[in-house]
Amino acid sequence: MLVIDDDLLTADRVKTSSQRLALWVLKLIGWRLRFKDLPAARGIIVVYPHTSNWDFFIGVLAKWALGLQLHFIAKSSLFEGMTGATIGRFLRYLGGEPVRRDTSAGVTQRLAATIQAADHYWLAITPEGTRSYRPHWRSGFYHIALAANLPVGCAYFDFARKEIALVDYVTMTGDTEVDMAHLGSIFAGHFGKHPELAAPVMLKSDHAEGDKSA
Repeated sequence: MLVIDDDLLTADRVKTSSQRLALWVLKLIGWRLRFKDLPAARGIIVVYPHTSNWDFFIGVLAKWALGLQLHFIAKSSLFEGMTGATIGRFLRYLGGEPVRRDTSAGVTQRLAATIQAADHYWLAITPEGTRSYRPHWRSGFYHIALAANLPVGCAYFDFARKEIALVDYVTMTGDTEVDMAHLGSIFAGHFGKHPELAAPVMLKSDHAEGDKSA
């Protein structure tokens, strides 16, 4: 019996030649892309697991294939000096915005306010905050979603299946245990390039993490 995957993005379902080219490159390297339309004009996209530099390359191809204007944050040093004049310009073109993680309180509040003030703004965040193993997620995405009442999209890199997907969207309830269990069930069974480096789907306590968590 033929099984039709309604979420699979194919060339006949995109509008532009640049989207088709990006899909072709993904297909050429063995990857496929699954996607459901964004449910609102503003939101957060949690990208997990993030264990390899390849995630960025594949993620950019997926972004181009979708034809969406997505934003992401990166350390401010990438946007400064000579680095900013080269790599920084490219990152801004892709939707990157600088954030200083060494500042005191206010990062998540500022991001929430920026999203709320925009007509259309989806912010992609890697909650692990690093490609190296850490025993928890940063909680910034969670606080932004609650503060701005935003849906959270769940995007995963699955290197075992060679699949990148954004098909699940959830609303945070404020009950951390329930919400993280829900996210964990969505990401279960999807493995990054280095599965041993993926952080458990759990938050570090706010008391320990402060506001440097975006």
